[in-house]
Amino acid sequence: MNTVERLIVIVLFEGVDLLDVTGPPEVFSLARRETEEAAGYDVVLAAETMDPVTTAAGVRVLPDVTFGELMTRSIDTLVVPGSVEVDGHRRVHALVDPVVVERVKRLAPRTRRVTSVCVGAHILAACGLLDGKRATTHWSTAQQLATDHPAVEVDADPIFIREGNVWTGAGISACLDLSLALIADDLGEAVALRVARQLVMYLKRPSGQSQFSVPLEQVAATRRIEDLRHYILRNIAEPLTVAHLAEHAHVSDRQLTRIFKNELGMTPHAYIESVRVERARNQLESTDATLERIASTSGFGTVDTLVRAFRRRLDTTPTEYRRRFRTSAD
Repeated sequence: MNTVERLIVIVLFEGVDLLDVTGPPEVFSLARRETEEAAGYDVVLAAETMDPVTTAAGVRVLPDVTFGELMTRSIDTLVVPGSVEVDGHRRVHALVDPVVVERVKRLAPRTRRVTSVCVGAHILAACGLLDGKRATTHWSTAQQLATDHPAVEVDADPIFIREGNVWTGAGISACLDLSLALIADDLGEAVALRVARQLVMYLKRPSGQSQFSVPLEQVAATRRIEDLRHYILRNIAEPLTVAHLAEHAHVSDRQLTRIFKNELGMTPHAYIESVRVERARNQLESTDATLERIASTSGFGTVDTLVRAFRRRLDTTPTEYRRRFRTSAD
C-alpha cells in the first residue's frame, strides 16, 4: 500500500544543539518502521548552504537540502531547534540568528505546523509566530523569552504546549515527548505507543507535566532567597505562611512577596506549592506510600488539597501520575 509522505524539515545552523537535531528524526523514523499502512515521514535537514554545519557539541552535520530549495515545496512540519551560550556567571542565554529567523519566516506559511525544540522557541518568537500564544521553552531561558517578547504568554513549566498549528517544546529530552505527540496527532495513539516502546519511553508524558525538579531550578541571585528556599525544603511538611517566612528572613510580608516575585518570578505561596508538588511526585514515583501519607509529608495536609494542586500544576491526579510514572519500590 502506498504511503502518504509527510515532509518534516529540521532547521540547521551553526552552533545548533545536537540532540535538538537528532532526537526528532529518530522518533519519526521509528514511526515509519512501526506502521506499513499509515502515512510515512520524509525527514530532511535544511541549512543555508550544503556545507557541513558544526553543532554546539562540535559534531558536524551534513544538510540534505538548502532553505532555498524548500521555497517551492509544501512542508508538513517545520522543526526549529535552538542554540545557547553560557556567560562567565554560568547564566544561559538563547541565541537567535537573524538569517535563520528570516528563513523560518519565509518557510512557515508553506508549513502545516511549526514546532520548536527547547530554546528554538526564541526563534519562533522572533518571527512573530508566538505573539498572543502560550508557549514554553527550556526553563533556563524562559525569563529571557518573556522579557524579549512580551506578546508571548510564556509558561516555563509544561514539557510541551500546542497552540493551534504551533507547538513548542521544553528541554532537550522533551523533544522526544513532543515528537511522540506529533505522531499521535497524525497516526493515532496506538502507533505512538509502539514507537514509545521502541524508545523505552512512557507514552506519553502529559503536555502539562513539569519539565524540571524544583530544587534544580536556576539559582537565585541573592543569598537571602537561597536561604529561604533551603529553609522551605527542610520544613516542607510544616505550615509555611508568608508571615512565618518573613519572620525567618527578617523582612515584612510585603517585602518577602516582592523578593520572591523579583527573584523567582512567583509568589511565596506558588513557590511553596511547587516544592510540595515536587516532593509528592518523588514519593509517588518511588514509594508505595498512601495518598494520605504523601499529603502529610509533603505539607498539603489533606488528599483533597494534594489532588487540587496536581490538577492545577500537572493537569492530572496523583493516582494517574503514579500509574504512569511509578518505578520499582524500595
